[in-house]
Amino acid sequence: MNKAELIEAMASEAKLTKADAKRALDAFIGATGKALKKGDRVALVGFGSFSVAKRAARKGRNPQSGKEIKIPAKKVVKFKPGNELSSTVK
Repeated sequence: MNKAELIEAMASEAKLTKADAKRALDAFIGATGKALKKGDRVALVGFGSFSVAKRAARKGRNPQSGKEIKIPAKKVVKFKPGNELSSTVK
């Protein structure tokens, strides 16, 4: 499912116009991104939680040349699904 299909599904489920559903989805994405940038955790009961984790610097290998390279430390977004979402997928 891509973003357009998600907007269409949201619009039909919530009886909204596609424009309203798009604004709602964009607002959710924006608010979630801002919260994660501040280091906050975003928890949606039943759906899951988004958080930021620090990935340490490490050494890797260039697959073409085989040379060792340094991979810098960075922050990554993690998602942990909630129980309802996990049981729906099973």
